[in-house]
Amino acid sequence: MIDHLPVLLIAVPILSALLILLAGWYDRRFCYPISLITILLQFGAAIAILLEVMREGTIRYHLGGWAPPLGIELVIDSFNGFILAVILFLSAATVVYARRSVEKEIDPEKRISFYVLFQLLVTGLVGMTITGDIFNLYVFLEISSIATYTLIASARRPRSYVASFNYLVLGSIAAGFILLGIGNLYVATGTLNMADLALLLPASYGLATVHTAFLFLLIGFSIKVAFFPLHLWLPDAYTEAPSAVTVLISTVMAKVSVYALFRIVFTVFTTAYVIDTFAVTGFILFIATVAIIAGAVLAIAQNDLKRMLAYSSISQIGYIMFALGVANQLALEGGLLHILGHAVMKGCLFMVAGLIIYRMGTSQLSDLKGVAKTMPISCAAFALAGASMIGIPPTIGFMSKYYLVLGAFEAGQWIYAAVLLVGSLLAAGYIWRFIEIAYFGDHHHSEDRRPAPAREGPVSMLVPMVALALLCLFLGVFVEVVMEAVRPAAMLLLGGA
Repeated sequence: MIDHLPVLLIAVPILSALLILLAGWYDRRFCYPISLITILLQFGAAIAILLEVMREGTIRYHLGGWAPPLGIELVIDSFNGFILAVILFLSAATVVYARRSVEKEIDPEKRISFYVLFQLLVTGLVGMTITGDIFNLYVFLEISSIATYTLIASARRPRSYVASFNYLVLGSIAAGFILLGIGNLYVATGTLNMADLALLLPASYGLATVHTAFLFLLIGFSIKVAFFPLHLWLPDAYTEAPSAVTVLISTVMAKVSVYALFRIVFTVFTTAYVIDTFAVTGFILFIATVAIIAGAVLAIAQNDLKRMLAYSSISQIGYIMFALGVANQLALEGGLLHILGHAVMKGCLFMVAGLIIYRMGTSQLSDLKGVAKTMPISCAAFALAGASMIGIPPTIGFMSKYYLVLGAFEAGQWIYAAVLLVGSLLAAGYIWRFIEIAYFGDHHHSEDRRPAPAREGPVSMLVPMVALALLCLFLGVFVEVVMEAVRPAAMLLLGGA
C-alpha cells in the first residue's frame, strides 16, 4: 500500500472535493466532516511516507507505468517528505479551526464552495510538493493559486475583493515568469523531469538561456513567497481574507512556495551553479537581511493585528531566504527548522487573531485594551508563540535562529549574523505591543470593578490554537527529534538531486 500512497495523496482529495460539492447540495453540514476526514487521512499518509523515506530512502511513483522523462514522476525524498508532513499537519489543524470561523465570517450560500476550494488548495500544494516534473509543479501551483484567489474573496468584507484582485494580478505575473523560466529550461535541455534537468544543465551553465531561466524562476517564486520587495500582495491578502484562509495561506501556501524555490535552486540548478557559476547567493543574502529589518519595522507601525502579523511574515520569510543566501549545512538546517517553526508559530498567532475577531468583531489594536482579562487562554497562546517569534529560548524560534547564526559564522558573514539579532529585537517590539495592550491596556477602570467573565472561543477553535502554542515550546525543547528529518534534508539540498 505504501507504494501507492503518493498518487493517493492527490487522487483522493480531488474525489473528496467532488464529494463535498455533491453532499453539500444535499446538506451543507456534510461539507466540514468530509473535508476534515480527508485531510486527516492525508496527514496520516504523509507521516507513513516520511517514516518510509527515512528508513528506506527516496520513493518514486511513475504515473501510468511510464518511466521519466516520457512519463510523469512523483518523487518523495527526505526534503519534500519533511515539507509534506509539515503542510498536512498545519492543514489538519486549520480545518479543525475553520468550522466555527467559517460560520461567522462566510455567508451560508458560499460555504459549500469554500470547502471545495479549501480541498483543492491543499491538493494543489501537495501536488507541488511531491511532483518530480517541473511543468506539473507549475500546473499544481496554478490550481492552488486559483483556489486561493477565490477563498480570499469569500469574506463578507468588500475590501476582500480588492485584496483578491491585487493578488490575482501579481500572482499571474509570477506565474508568467515561472512558465517562461520553465520554457527556457526545456529549450536548453529538452526535458521537464527535475532529476534529468539536474543531470543535463551543467553542460549548459554558460548559456544565456539558462541564466534567463534562473532569473525568471527566481523572480516568479519570490513574488509567490512575498520576498521583499515583491511582497505587495501579501498585507491586504492576509488582512482581508477570512481568518481560516489567512491561517492556511500564511502557514502552508507560503511554505510550499519556499519549498519550490529551494527545490529548483538546489536540486535543479545545484549549488555549483548558484554559488560558482552565477554567484547569486550574495545578492539573495543582502535582500534577505533587508527583508528581516523592513518587515519588522513595518509590522511595528500597524494598528491592525492581522496586518501587523502579515508584515511580520515578510520579515520571517527573510530568515528562511537568509539560509538560501548563506547556503551551507548549518544555515540550511536553520532555514528548514524556521519553515516548520514559522508555520507553527504564525499559525497560532493568526488563530488568536481570528478568535479575537470571532468574539469581538475587530482586530484593531486600539480596540483590544484589556482583552487578556476576557480571553486569557488566547492571549497566553499569543504570548508563547510570540516568544518563539522573537527567538526566546527554549522555543523553536530560538533554535532555528541559532542554527542560522552558526551558519553565518561558519561562512564568515559576521555582519549579517548581527542583523538576525536586530531582527529579533524588532520582533520583540511588535509582539510586546500587543501584549502590553492586551494585559496592561485597561488602566482607567476602577480597582473595585470586577473583571469581565472569560469569553474564549469555541473548543474547536481553542484546541488547535493551544496545540500550536505548546508545539512552539515542545519543538524547541526536543529539537533533536525534528533534526532527524531536517539534517538529511539539508544534506540532500547541498548534494544536488
